[in-house]
Amino acid sequence: MNVQILGVSANSSFSQQAFAESLKLPYPLLSDYADRKVIKAYGILKERTMTAIRTFYLIDPQGVIRKKWVIENPSTTTVYSDTVLAGVREVIGGQ
Repeated sequence: MNVQILGVSANSSFSQQAFAESLKLPYPLLSDYADRKVIKAYGILKERTMTAIRTFYLIDPQGVIRKKWVIENPSTTTVYSDTVLAGVREVIGGQ
């Protein structure tokens, strides 16, 4: 479907690499440590803990955010892959 998946967090690059390797993730995890510029720009920084609110974005090739799923409480809320996949299909035209 020609979709690129990226993960971004406020953790260090070392932490990201260890996490990605432990789960054998097939996509890159990017570190926004220590400035948290990306997290701030997207408006999802939790100031108290200096971490990001877990959020999924679907961004089109022109850089426009087409869909957004915000997970306010990760222990009770899940975004399932079929939900994200349906969003991708909606944006790219049902492939």
